[in-house]
Amino acid sequence: MYRSAVLRAGCALSALSAALPAFAQGAPADAAPQAYHDQRADIIVTAIIPRRQGDILSGTSVVSGEELTRSLRPTIGDTLARQPGVSATSFGPNASRPVLRGFQGERVRILTDGIGSFDVSNTSVDHAVAINPLTADRIEVLRGPAALLYGSSAIGGVVNVIDSRIPRRVPDEPIHVEGIATYGSAANERTGSGEIEVPVGDRFVVHFDGSYSKSGNLDTGSYILTPALRAQAALSGDPEIEDLANLRGKLPNSAARTWEVAGGAALITDGGNLGFSVAHTDNFYGVPVRYSLDPDGEAEEVRLHMKQDRADLRAELPVNGGFLESIRLRAGFADYQHQEIEETGEVGTTFYNQSIESRLELVQAKRGGWDGAIGAQFFARNFHVVGEEKFLPRNETEQLGFFTLQSFDLGTTRVELGGRYEHTRVGADADETLLNPAYRRSFDALSGSLGVSQEIVPGWRVGLNLSRTERAPSAEELFARGNHAGTQAFELGNPDFGLEKSWGVEGTLRGQGNGYTVSLSAYHNWFDGYIYDALADDSVCMAANGGEPLDFPCYQNLQADARYLGFEAEGTVKLGQVGGYAVNLDGVADYVRATIVGSGPAPRIPPLRLLGGVELQGDRLSLRGEVERSFAQNRIADTETPTDGFTLVNASLSFKPIKGNERTTITLSANNIFDVEARRAASFLKDYAPLTGRDIRITARLSI
Repeated sequence: MYRSAVLRAGCALSALSAALPAFAQGAPADAAPQAYHDQRADIIVTAIIPRRQGDILSGTSVVSGEELTRSLRPTIGDTLARQPGVSATSFGPNASRPVLRGFQGERVRILTDGIGSFDVSNTSVDHAVAINPLTADRIEVLRGPAALLYGSSAIGGVVNVIDSRIPRRVPDEPIHVEGIATYGSAANERTGSGEIEVPVGDRFVVHFDGSYSKSGNLDTGSYILTPALRAQAALSGDPEIEDLANLRGKLPNSAARTWEVAGGAALITDGGNLGFSVAHTDNFYGVPVRYSLDPDGEAEEVRLHMKQDRADLRAELPVNGGFLESIRLRAGFADYQHQEIEETGEVGTTFYNQSIESRLELVQAKRGGWDGAIGAQFFARNFHVVGEEKFLPRNETEQLGFFTLQSFDLGTTRVELGGRYEHTRVGADADETLLNPAYRRSFDALSGSLGVSQEIVPGWRVGLNLSRTERAPSAEELFARGNHAGTQAFELGNPDFGLEKSWGVEGTLRGQGNGYTVSLSAYHNWFDGYIYDALADDSVCMAANGGEPLDFPCYQNLQADARYLGFEAEGTVKLGQVGGYAVNLDGVADYVRATIVGSGPAPRIPPLRLLGGVELQGDRLSLRGEVERSFAQNRIADTETPTDGFTLVNASLSFKPIKGNERTTITLSANNIFDVEARRAASFLKDYAPLTGRDIRITARLSI
């Protein structure tokens, strides 16, 4: 199934990419090429039709410039964790995926320039995302119905990392250089990244980039285990376990080393653009130990060695016809694997994943107040696991989707209609080891949204979104059948699952005026057939395991009704002017409440959070201080423990040493200044791995 899909998609892409260069014929040599994406900070390009942030009908965030430099961390999850509605899985400092509105895993899509990350980070929280934040020019987050145009699995939202590996412009200078170097004290983190763009003539650009990062064990500034586990360890009567009660400071087995190289090229003319890139990623990192307080139990230090080879293609052809304005193509392929290495140095388990994805968008010409886009998307994956902790049979997924977004500007009223049809085929091979027969399933999912916004006074708009979504279950949810060390569970899927369906409503209020901005969102989702994992009687999993004993507790995937509701708020205000410096105040608040009907609270849901900052901002010097309060999470599933609240205090100083060069900066930041113990409720590993303690970071970014 997968191989034939790759051949079909490959032939189609080859034919299209071969035809596209014709657009360049006849383009004037002195043409002023335009970038595909408008890079102004207030433009959201992930919205298919580029829109100003205030015009998007659902929650959005953009991280770029000084904010991105200040927030940059080794993982996408930790880089975005201060954004409204965003938390992180925080499985140690090296594997942290974004959590959007309480959703994680299958319900959040991580993209690079509109195409998937092609990794297995959705399979388990100890698997890192194969996207390096160091390569990002900007990161966009879409939450709510707007994200559904990137796939039915994006009900939580989309994180799109936008880079310049496929160049978008012809540099004015003979050679353009970007670089960034960071030192972080908490993990002795040393990071360097650089990229070069060279114009060849006035239409062709060549790009090279590379990065290297190395860090030691993370200093948490606190006890490694929670107070409850420390008390249990102290009373164990076993000297080795009693020692765990005093374990503090450095987080064992959390060191990492990552390197990456990439190259790309693009032809950019008034007649369109065509470009490609290739990249290799190598990430070797430790997984923090989940200590056993049972004298007969074992706690292993496992390290993961991840490698990915990836190729990408992007093209745009202006049409300027009566109906269409342009045609856009985005495609990618990756060969991924990672090895889970035991303390002895032996490879215990290896994960293999080959994926291809292509996306074609037909952008309509604007007619009065009407514009829109229609498109198609194809995805195929071949995934299998080999080794002693194999918990999933070899499986293949094919997905073909068709989507549209239609927008109507009626003056003070705006209306948007979105729709997506998706056909998914999922299959698993028979596997004697897992006692698993062969399965073949297919699903047809239909999703749609309707959004209306109304200007109530100049600068202020109120909006309402209604959505109906359907999601096909993943191979992991259907076919899991084995001991999984990453989640410390014997995972048991259900191959008879049906579609996961939901209704959603979201209200928004946005305003801006002289020196202030306000954005509020409130949402409620009703799920039918919500897929979740629940602790089950061991006999259920033992029966699936041929009566053999289990290494971990039995967790079974189930379907039930569920309810998610919450809000996000953010705002900025200029308090005044002190000499040549503006004094700005900003704040973020978010909350989500999730319930599985008949079971109770959904697991790993972030609590109420408040974040406020004051910034003294000048042309070349900026000083910022902020306080983040994450409240306790006591509304938990039966399988969880409560999470204490914490307060983090951070400060930063940013300087632009070269007058007129906005992208060359030196940033000094102090994070968690008071070295408090902090744990995220959304983390599987929170009881064994606190967040970073006091961390002094210096980052130098160069652009010439």
